[in-house]
Amino acid sequence: MADDLHILQHALGVDKYGQGDQYRNHFVTGEGSIDHPVCMRLVDAGLMTRTCGHTLTGGDDLFRVTPAGIEYVALHSPAPQPEPKLTQSQKRYREWLRADPGYSFAEWIGVPREGRRYG
Repeated sequence: MADDLHILQHALGVDKYGQGDQYRNHFVTGEGSIDHPVCMRLVDAGLMTRTCGHTLTGGDDLFRVTPAGIEYVALHSPAPQPEPKLTQSQKRYREWLRADPGYSFAEWIGVPREGRRYG
């Protein structure tokens, strides 16, 4: 299920493609949350382990991904999709958004005020 994969990926600190450094291995949730039943299902499937609530987790349960869970993420994460091709105009507009120059896009690309249709 999508929830299973998402929680495993989040617990490991990887992206939706299962990529990135697995810089953590924990997920904290408590009974009554929407994630707790999903985590319990993952424990039953052998993809996570559960440590019952503790003061360090605010009383919630701590879940860790097992080696089988790590393998599950590798096998079930979708392949990354290539970035769409951008036109030169789209690239220029994104560059303006990143630059945040403090003036309009028209001014940034050098369109004279009298040549503009709007404002």
